[in-house]
Amino acid sequence: MGAYAIRKLLYGLAVMAGVILVVFVLFNILPGDPARMTMGQRSDVQSLEAVRKEFGLDRSKPVQFFLYVNDLSPISIHPNTTENQEKYHFQKLFSVGKDVIVLKVPYLRRSYQTKRDVTTILSETVPNTFVLALTAMIFATIIGVLLGVVSAVHQGTWIDNAANSFAILGISAPSFFAGIIIAWLFGFVLADYTGLNMSGSLYSYDPFKGEVISWKNLWLPMITLGLRPLAIIVQLTRSAMLDVLAQDYIRTARAKGLGRNAIIYKHALKNALNPVITAISGWFASLLAGSFFVEYIFGYNGLGRTTVTALEMSDFPVVMGSILFIAFVFVVVNILVDLLYAWVDPRVKLA
Repeated sequence: MGAYAIRKLLYGLAVMAGVILVVFVLFNILPGDPARMTMGQRSDVQSLEAVRKEFGLDRSKPVQFFLYVNDLSPISIHPNTTENQEKYHFQKLFSVGKDVIVLKVPYLRRSYQTKRDVTTILSETVPNTFVLALTAMIFATIIGVLLGVVSAVHQGTWIDNAANSFAILGISAPSFFAGIIIAWLFGFVLADYTGLNMSGSLYSYDPFKGEVISWKNLWLPMITLGLRPLAIIVQLTRSAMLDVLAQDYIRTARAKGLGRNAIIYKHALKNALNPVITAISGWFASLLAGSFFVEYIFGYNGLGRTTVTALEMSDFPVVMGSILFIAFVFVVVNILVDLLYAWVDPRVKLA
């Protein structure tokens, strides 16, 4: 198990290295002067040169890539200056001449527009996206499993057909299109009945209470984001339930006189949830990434909206930091899922 975990960890590091290379190359061939984006169009030559020197933009591309990787690496080498200590917040390990090997949080650099650290910007928005993704996954799981069970139990009836039609529609409709329809219908046309808004973030400002949580602003983006995994869970649950209900031990349970609900929920559903659990573990990371346009449509202050806004303003450090964070989440989740599979089924380690 230890060797298997190390192999998966090395694979994850290789994937992150590839993502870092692609992100650096992609955003360094785009037009625009990062120094001018940071300082503004009317900045003087000295200020522009200072910014270029700070980010290493006056160096060759290979050197720029090395500096970028050095900023991202938790263990890196930097000149031992007070300015660098304040910039990187590092913990000194040992000295190498005038430089020091340090331990630090990966430095994602500064925003071109706000001059704030990208790490700070992400730390303010990622929790909101995490809440959105988690609630969307809970919504999709509860409703999806329920509809899947009902569809399987009523196989061939209008209930089954309706559930299948809903699942096909949920898989086929793009999130941005579903978001626009849901926002317009429930946040505008039926707003008097639903009490929901077309846009709004998780936190709002109350003049008497200060910053408060507005749970109603979570409903529409949560439903939009959860539609696709919900549809897939419906189909997975229905298919698994039909297989389980055809097993011999289910027929034996019926012959013994067990009640219908006991057979469905105590025996059949328990054994039909394995593929659903697999889907849930894989979908959660996808929801974090899939929230980009959903958050933008509903004006929800999360990682997705921040990234799209930064892309519109050519604020490349924020976009690059968001992409790397999402890639890191995918890698970590996949490693954990693989380790969980290997722990549950030892045959996976031997494959």
